[in-house]
Amino acid sequence: MASLISSLKRSLSKLLILIPVIIGLTVSPFAVDALYPSDPSSVDALDTSLHGQKLQNTEYVKYDLSGRDLGDADLSGSYFSVSNLQKADLRGANMQNVIAYATRFDKADLSNANFSGAELLKSRFDGAVIDGTDFTNAVLDLPQVKALCDRATGKTADSLQCGGLNQSYVPASGEQNKFNPGIGE
Repeated sequence: MASLISSLKRSLSKLLILIPVIIGLTVSPFAVDALYPSDPSSVDALDTSLHGQKLQNTEYVKYDLSGRDLGDADLSGSYFSVSNLQKADLRGANMQNVIAYATRFDKADLSNANFSGAELLKSRFDGAVIDGTDFTNAVLDLPQVKALCDRATGKTADSLQCGGLNQSYVPASGEQNKFNPGIGE
């Protein structure tokens, strides 16, 4: 009897795992207004100069915008995933509340751009010009914050909270673990 109950529990747990998968496969996918590099119409639709354009709430998935003029463009609320903005001109661009996951901003000109409230995890800013860039309440990986703080001044350094960067660091202790007593003894 115990083995029968155990067998039923295993079968039920497998069924519970498969139900969301089956439902996900049967429900038709939602249409997404995203720009994919494999879609030729999306590439042709973008002019080389997007300077000053209103491009809010747009999705750029694996998109190559390297070297493009996006200065003074309003990209607020947009979503970038594994996109390339290397050497792009984003001077004065509104990047407020964007999500840019694993996006490359290497050697881009971000002067006076507004990245406040942006989610920039796994994104890179190697060699980017950041004079006057606002990163207030932006979420970045700690190594990127440190790299940006090494060259940030004025408003940019304040928005990255570079002054308090080392104050929040808690070094590992060779002695008793004060946060979890009994561990590390």
